[in-house]
Amino acid sequence: MKAGLFLLVLTVWSNADSGQCVSPCTSPPSQWCSSLDSAIQCGVLKHCLEANFTRSHYHQHVSAVQLELYYESLCPGSRMFLNQMLFPTWVMLQDILNVTLVPYGNAKESFDGKKYVFTCQHGEEECLGNMIEACLLELVGISAFQVIYCMESSTDVINSAESCLQLYQPNMKWDSVMSCVKGDQGNDLMHQNALKTAALKPPHNYVPWVTINGEHTDELQKNATNALLPLVCSLYQGVKPDACGSIQRTQYKSYCHNE
Repeated sequence: MKAGLFLLVLTVWSNADSGQCVSPCTSPPSQWCSSLDSAIQCGVLKHCLEANFTRSHYHQHVSAVQLELYYESLCPGSRMFLNQMLFPTWVMLQDILNVTLVPYGNAKESFDGKKYVFTCQHGEEECLGNMIEACLLELVGISAFQVIYCMESSTDVINSAESCLQLYQPNMKWDSVMSCVKGDQGNDLMHQNALKTAALKPPHNYVPWVTINGEHTDELQKNATNALLPLVCSLYQGVKPDACGSIQRTQYKSYCHNE
């Protein structure tokens, strides 16, 4: 609910002791629906409940658009698409767009008898970046997208990881992430990403590689990388959010090919 709607509501309480009318609401209008206590104190509980019902009713019977991004942590094209197209679109369309990130790309794996060994297109640093991001997604869920965006938009993807985690997920300890990266959990996560990438139909031959609602075509890839927001809005079958009135088009010609 927007602040303008809140301003239409004014509720006061009668103070039995003083006979004066006072309001216990101390929150700004934009925060009145941020919690149950705030809604009650500010006298807008009914309006908040109605707004939440309306919002959920718009989307409950319509499936969100499902987008999967297969990428590499140090591929310039992957970073450009994630930073300049995918993350901004996700921020604006979170109610109708589900994003799955699969950091692996053009990597190769082998098994040495004890664990999987990975070779990445852009070297060991990229393998480490892929592993960190896979562990972040496992430990934090899609909320890790903010951390990954922070990493991928920095000048040093790997060395920015800890500070990005502290900024966007301060309750998650860096040691927990590194335990995953250095242990069996991270090794298995990367193996699962390898299997998922290898199972793509058609097989990927470059990254970033985008599937939408489980499908990849040249046309979908082109539309996703050139104008993702209008594409998602056009595919969503429910009531369009306000952000669908925006237009964003960016040309991407940088790919990391699977050779």
